[in-house]
Amino acid sequence: MEASATNAPRFTRQEQMDPTAPVAAHDVTFVPTPLADPGPLGLAAFALTTFVLSMFNANLVGAGGEPVVLGLALAYGGIAQFAAGMWEFRTGNTFGAVAFSSFGAFWLSYWAFVEFFAKGIPAADVGHAVGLYLIAWGIFTAYMFVASLRTTAAVALVFLLLAATFIVLGIGNAGGHTGLVHVGGWLGLATAVVAWYASFAAVTNSTFGRTVLPVMPLR
Repeated sequence: MEASATNAPRFTRQEQMDPTAPVAAHDVTFVPTPLADPGPLGLAAFALTTFVLSMFNANLVGAGGEPVVLGLALAYGGIAQFAAGMWEFRTGNTFGAVAFSSFGAFWLSYWAFVEFFAKGIPAADVGHAVGLYLIAWGIFTAYMFVASLRTTAAVALVFLLLAATFIVLGIGNAGGHTGLVHVGGWLGLATAVVAWYASFAAVTNSTFGRTVLPVMPLR
């Protein structure tokens, strides 16, 4: 019986022969298996972690609970999203690979900064250091927004909102402007909602095999 397409062996013999006989290298063909789209995972990991941190930045949740973000930053926003970026390299999606790998690294660096390095910065310099860190990420996000204009409207809106979030939070932290930090928190919440939608649409459309939720391709 022939194997189905979904159950095809990854290595096949080019011709029938004695299974006990030695196999020459040219007699074996590698059959690559299809890869699932890692994009919905990367977007979901980014959205959830951003949502939780933004709840604190917007002053909607007491600051005492902010350490809960660290676990998410390490495991989901960091490791899971970085892994999604690595899988995007395998699919040939340069934009997704750069975006998810970079923002996975962002969350890992955020976790490491808060956990190990923040206490080594003098109190008078913390705001300036965090502001520089966030504005630098805003610059990266801004040029990724330009590249996103060849993806979908949903993804492009994520990057537009995220660039604004980083810049506003950066300026707010650098200048000690609490009000701007709160505005940045609200922008972060909007970013998270749009990223969740993009993830939801991608995984739902893939599962149903048709467009259930539109994302408006821009190509």
